[in-house]
Amino acid sequence: MAQLDLGEIDLGLLLALEALLGERNVTHAAARLGLSQPALSARLARLRQVFADPLFVPASNGRGVVATTRATELAGELAEVLDTLRHMVEGPAAFDPARTRRTFTIAVQENPAAILAPGLVPRVLAAAPEARLAFIHPSPDIGERLERGEVDVLIAGPERASGDLMSRALAEDGFLTAQRKGHPRGPGPLDLDTFCALDHLLISTDGGGFSGLIDAVLAARGRTRRVKVSIQNYALAPIVLAGSDCICTLPQRFLARFAHELDLTPPPLDLARPQLLALWHPRNRRDEGHLWLRQRLYEAADAV
Repeated sequence: MAQLDLGEIDLGLLLALEALLGERNVTHAAARLGLSQPALSARLARLRQVFADPLFVPASNGRGVVATTRATELAGELAEVLDTLRHMVEGPAAFDPARTRRTFTIAVQENPAAILAPGLVPRVLAAAPEARLAFIHPSPDIGERLERGEVDVLIAGPERASGDLMSRALAEDGFLTAQRKGHPRGPGPLDLDTFCALDHLLISTDGGGFSGLIDAVLAARGRTRRVKVSIQNYALAPIVLAGSDCICTLPQRFLARFAHELDLTPPPLDLARPQLLALWHPRNRRDEGHLWLRQRLYEAADAV
């Protein structure tokens, strides 16, 4: 048989074939489709031409029609094609967290992950025990990965927001300065002179940096501090502080978890309060599973 031009087949023909296979009666199939019998007969004639086969012949008892071998062979493939088309039109099944096996991927730096993950993980896994959560560091191509659906949500500051992404504020934070228990300076408030004179620990997420936001604020006031240690990992900060006389100024929500190990006090500087946003690509705006994940994320942020 010559290669078929798919443009010759429309959905109406496929639905006519489905109805005829199901009813085995032209009159009944026409009624099922809401067509007149001549209209269905015209579609059957077209189907015979397309498939180069009679497809249906009159039954010997004069009641209805009998499918040819070719029509019977087509039945299974036709059901799959129409099921796929119906699924495309109707959309995916409703998201059920109790049954989903979906993997949700969140791009986030270590500090906000340490703040949000303890509340997010149990919320997700309690309601969706078969789901999986992946926390990854944001990569330089994070925008493209969000667009491709490889990452569900980016958690970052307002500087990462763009017109290509949707966003919602998650949390606003302050800063505290931490030191070890029994620090030589003693507990209590810090004045600016003491703050600048002490040794400082700085977290450089890019690695190896000895200057950051606080240094910029100090420079605007004509002051400097002594950054003696630079680390890249937030989790290491409490350990280094506990074994040294360095002080470190970090987001309040992170340091509050170590209040029993470290002395915490407000820094003697007016520092802008950092904000966290959840950012995602518009492709996921109406995805039920994505909506569900975002709601759990909002709950976790509100509970911090």
